[in-house]
Amino acid sequence: MEVRDERGRQRAGIAAGFTAYVLWGLFPLYWGFLEPASPTEVLAARVVFSLLSLAVLVTAVRQWPAVRAVLADRRRLGILALAAVIVSVNWGVFIWSVANGHVVDASLGYFINPLVSIALGVVVLRERLRRLQWIAVGIAAVAVGYATVSAGRPPWIALILAFSFGVYGLAKKLAGVDAVPSLTVEMLVLTPFAAGYLAWLWNQGSLVLGTQGWGHAMLMAGAGPVTALPLLFFGFAAHRVPLSVLGPLQYVAPTLQLIIGVLVLDEAMTAQRWLAFAGVWIALVVFTTDALRTARGRGLDPAADSL
Repeated sequence: MEVRDERGRQRAGIAAGFTAYVLWGLFPLYWGFLEPASPTEVLAARVVFSLLSLAVLVTAVRQWPAVRAVLADRRRLGILALAAVIVSVNWGVFIWSVANGHVVDASLGYFINPLVSIALGVVVLRERLRRLQWIAVGIAAVAVGYATVSAGRPPWIALILAFSFGVYGLAKKLAGVDAVPSLTVEMLVLTPFAAGYLAWLWNQGSLVLGTQGWGHAMLMAGAGPVTALPLLFFGFAAHRVPLSVLGPLQYVAPTLQLIIGVLVLDEAMTAQRWLAFAGVWIALVVFTTDALRTARGRGLDPAADSL
């Protein structure tokens, strides 16, 4: 019974993680509609409207006692406060990337990110990888390293996005708090700063929110639920599956972002980056093949390990 429960727990976590990465992969399409708001204003609006959305959800599912319990726990509150700061950096850099035509660069960051997640899982949490998994990680590392070197300059956007989200995932894992109260606490930490910044913009006469018509205002407000939904899925997944399993799923998001950047936003894509992209997918094939083979060998449902 315990094995079956654990299998169902991991299956649900993997499905939630996959859904989160698909939604994140579609983000560049949404943020483009928020111009002429600046990236910093969009970031602040995301935080404020995310908290409002979560307040409704927490009330509906009766999770306020859990939120108060986290706020009273200094250790967990400290970890989630750090997670909040880290994810705000990640959000800000990504929004700036979309606004300034660097979606492809951002996608490179999220290709690197799974390597960071896997490394953190092995080094910090002492998770173990099988031989083929190490080979897959090595292939992906070579591919990403090739893309980095061929660019001829430090890929700052990619590196900041990769490491910030990797550490964010680790913090969520260490906090051990369910998705809804965890994200609510994070937004409670950030909202005073975000609301203060929006108030400052309004006082300066430079606030865009509310000046571009109802459609634009609704899209800005929609940044809350649009932001909260995939993070809730991710928080659910990070609390239920090893980072070494969750990491490779993150290639879904940058693949979608890369497609959007090249085909929709018409950003340049070099031959070197295409080669790196192919290398990453070879690594994924190796990793998935190993996961399916191991699942069958243990008599488990392969879908639980390979969604």
